[in-house]
Amino acid sequence: MDQGLKMLTPSTRLVLITLRQLKIARLCQIIESTGLSKRSVLYSVKKLKQMGLIEINVCLSDTRQRFYCITINE
Repeated sequence: MDQGLKMLTPSTRLVLITLRQLKIARLCQIIESTGLSKRSVLYSVKKLKQMGLIEINVCLSDTRQRFYCITINE
């Protein structure tokens, strides 16, 4: 697992670190915290999801919103 983290791009690593700090966040919060473009954050989230490091949950009151949660223990 640790070697997989070393293979991440710097922007993906930044998104992961940000989610470790926030625990749960919406896309706009990640963009604001990292200063990355929306496209970069979406790519990073996709990669982290594929690796099983984060979960994406749908807000039940507004299904347009997604919440991104870290799934690994520190």
